[in-house]
Amino acid sequence: MTKCKKEKTTAENQQVNSEAQGAEAATENVAQTPEADKMAEQNVSDADKTASANSEAEEWKDKYLRLSAEFDNYRKRTLREKMELIESGGEDVIKSMLAVMDDFERALGAMQSATDVAAVREGVELISQKMRDTLRGKGVVEIEAVGQPLDTDLHEAVAKFPAGEEKKGLVIDVVQKGYKLKEKVIRYAKVVVGE
Repeated sequence: MTKCKKEKTTAENQQVNSEAQGAEAATENVAQTPEADKMAEQNVSDADKTASANSEAEEWKDKYLRLSAEFDNYRKRTLREKMELIESGGEDVIKSMLAVMDDFERALGAMQSATDVAAVREGVELISQKMRDTLRGKGVVEIEAVGQPLDTDLHEAVAKFPAGEEKKGLVIDVVQKGYKLKEKVIRYAKVVVGE
């Protein structure tokens, strides 16, 4: 009996040990579960953050591409408008000059059959005055030169001529008139300077 009791006690001990180990394992599983849950939550949270960042990056990329295309279209449109302005920029001046051209044609026709030279001269002078007025209306002004000191911003000296001490450095003759459009020189006056 003693032997039997011993065996029974050993079996009970083994069973108790087995149950204790099972309980410890369950306790360990219970203890590991919050950590595992935290790890799983962190992995899910990281995946959500990555997905969110990827979607935000795609959204910004789309916005960038749209903005880039819009700017490219704007640049092309303004370039096209600028070219149209350049092409038609002189249209206003040309239209105003057409009236003067018509007067010249009438004068040329009248000269063919005119016997009165004074009347033809007067007509040409009127056309010349109309031309000056038209140019002045567009902002074109003749550069004053004769009697003025040589100014290289306005004049181009093409010759020097001995003119005495009182006219030294002054413009004594204009070979070709110069003009300014508003304040910008569009053609320098070609002048003879006294020395």
